[in-house]
Amino acid sequence: MGRNIFNQPPKNADQPAAPSPAPVKSTKLPGSVGGLRDSLREITANSIRDIEPDRIDMDGLRDRLILEDESIDELAESILKHGQQVPIMVRPSDQPDRYRIVYGRRRLAAIRKTGGTVKAIVRTLDDDASLIAQGQENNLRLDPSFIEKSLFIKEMQEAGYKPGVIQDALGLTRQGVSNHRVVIEQLPEELVRLIGPAHGVGRRQWSNLATLSSKVPVFDIARETLNGLPEATSSADKFQAVYAACSSKTRRASNMSGGRKTTAVKDESGRPVGHLSVDGKSIAIKIIRKDNPEFGNWLEERAESTLRQLFEQWQDERGSGS
Repeated sequence: MGRNIFNQPPKNADQPAAPSPAPVKSTKLPGSVGGLRDSLREITANSIRDIEPDRIDMDGLRDRLILEDESIDELAESILKHGQQVPIMVRPSDQPDRYRIVYGRRRLAAIRKTGGTVKAIVRTLDDDASLIAQGQENNLRLDPSFIEKSLFIKEMQEAGYKPGVIQDALGLTRQGVSNHRVVIEQLPEELVRLIGPAHGVGRRQWSNLATLSSKVPVFDIARETLNGLPEATSSADKFQAVYAACSSKTRRASNMSGGRKTTAVKDESGRPVGHLSVDGKSIAIKIIRKDNPEFGNWLEERAESTLRQLFEQWQDERGSGS
């Protein structure tokens, strides 16, 4: 019965017999094996591997201002004690048996200090996907400071990444990206790297410092200020010290050259004659007609000639002769 079911003769004797199973199997096998091989490669590509740290290149855009600092030593000590709890992510390099870091730069730096292999997820990603993975993972694990995000945005834009990719990488809206970019474009990059990440210092404070940068040499002031601080001063405290020094310098400069001083000029009897206003850019004589209308009319007729006479008198007193 079973044989009759599986070995039915052709219904039409003139019709050629159906192909035997063997050729069908032989034609489909390579494709099936190839698909299985691809699946295994994908599983392997997404698995966690132990990789020698010197086979991983620290390329790509940096999203941290400080990498080699005491926090790396603390992380290395924790890994020695508890092991590496969270894998990093890498992607294959163009060079054989080498990888490029996607995220986990601090963990990789710590393991390079402790020795041994690093646990890594290997993913085949293009540049856009790699950047998005880097930004999102860092936002989840240790939120970058405002100024670190600003520098990261600047580097992404200079590298030619599209606005949508930048927004996805940091989880920001278009306006949020713009807010960061406006600040970083006004500040010298050397100043930012001198201060550091300044966690806890937000957009408003950095914006205020950016405004001061158009009035005083903020980098020179920062360098002088930070040279006088203890070595262990935190980055946030460095920012506050620099901001205070720049604000003070701006006020002094304003008082010396930009502050307007107005003096009321009166005659011997105390009646108002006019007002003299002086600042760093101009000297102005103001006559209020309602206080002394006749004098105002008289001065209006003679203002140009009087000003020329005063100028000639000044030249004579300087001894210029012309």
